[in-house]
Amino acid sequence: MSHPPGFLIAATRSGAGKTTLTMGLLRAFRRRGLRVGSAKCGPDYIDPGMHALATAQSSVNLDSWAMRPALLEALRAHVEANTDLLVCEGVMGLFDGRPNSSPEADGSSASIAARMGWPVVLVVDVSGQAQSVAAVVKGFAEFRRDVRIAGVILNRIASPRHLASCQNAIEGTGLRVLGALPTDQGVKLPERHLGLVQALDTDEPDRLLDALASFVENHVDLDALLRVAREATSGSAGRDAEAGLLRLKPPGQRIALAHDRAFSFVYPHLLTAWRRAGAEVVPFSPLADEAPDVRADVCWLPGGYPELHAEKLANAHNFLEGTRNFARTRPVHGECGGYMVLGETLVDAHGMRHAMLGLLGHSTTFEKRRLSLGYREARLSATGALGAAGTWLRGHEFHYATLLGRGEDELLFDRAEGTTEACFGTRRGSVSGSFFHFLDTKD
Repeated sequence: MSHPPGFLIAATRSGAGKTTLTMGLLRAFRRRGLRVGSAKCGPDYIDPGMHALATAQSSVNLDSWAMRPALLEALRAHVEANTDLLVCEGVMGLFDGRPNSSPEADGSSASIAARMGWPVVLVVDVSGQAQSVAAVVKGFAEFRRDVRIAGVILNRIASPRHLASCQNAIEGTGLRVLGALPTDQGVKLPERHLGLVQALDTDEPDRLLDALASFVENHVDLDALLRVAREATSGSAGRDAEAGLLRLKPPGQRIALAHDRAFSFVYPHLLTAWRRAGAEVVPFSPLADEAPDVRADVCWLPGGYPELHAEKLANAHNFLEGTRNFARTRPVHGECGGYMVLGETLVDAHGMRHAMLGLLGHSTTFEKRRLSLGYREARLSATGALGAAGTWLRGHEFHYATLLGRGEDELLFDRAEGTTEACFGTRRGSVSGSFFHFLDTKD
């Protein structure tokens, strides 16, 4: 099975500059006339949306812990279709993953690089160091035999002298320096408390992406990166790609999907799987005071930033009444932000209380932010939008909201591992929700 050239951009740690580099490279290669595919390691909604803006093609998430091998194979095949080059962005540091898991399935960038056969381009923030960076790079290169670091891109170079010191030391270890980004970038991706600002909220995205592309083109050897990409091997992925997607059953034949600046955190692979299974996804905008399609047989409220739009949502009477009417006869499910809106009230960061749908008995608050973050594994207590009773799901939790009780509702999950009380979720009749973000079923 042949694959297009590809490589994985990793780093020694979070905040080293992976995303800035990735976005610039994706747009730069596209400007060269290449059909560029992209992927993101780990559970992340925002980066794939930005990738899609840069390439004009859909991106996917690849997670070796939360996703079955068959699903990883399916997603690779999906993103590589009609592609000249595949660029995958890593997560955190190259080897960071779920503790006490096998190296092949720990959720790390390294596990994806090894599985897919992609060479690694390592981004290193060299601020505050010079020759010492060579020891760091050498350690990364020798840490796992099945992961090959093909070159290094230096970030936050202070001067030509600084660059020479770092480059000479690194190349003395036998590794190539493929580029060096100066400290004064002149362009910066906007951020928010859950990470980068999502694609829907980015002002003038093409101007920003073209500026990043020009910046990267001036400081990175794109031709050398293309040669690195051609060094990719086939990896260990198999051939039965379609089966991996078809196991993700849609929650209904016609799915009303909330989609706007308050509700945009839905994984691309879920939408792809639902559509491959013949389901129709019908978007609607709660912020535009739209109700779910009355012809749909399930309503899905994904995560996002409802706390930033709580007052507007509380006054979206058509959305509120339409969703309440929908829930009388058909399932409604909410993930994270959607779960908050299913509750009685949402308290924003200023302590203001906003009435929500009231379809479940809990309330949530942002008045005192507390981060809940990590992989989650949970078993459904009853059959519903997420699947049959007893099904084990894998996903993650990532939010700053605090749950204020759960009323008299039943738990959505009856067993869970690595989770918080809030992530157990609740259900009432055919309405369900949780802070759990669903990625895949467990084998």
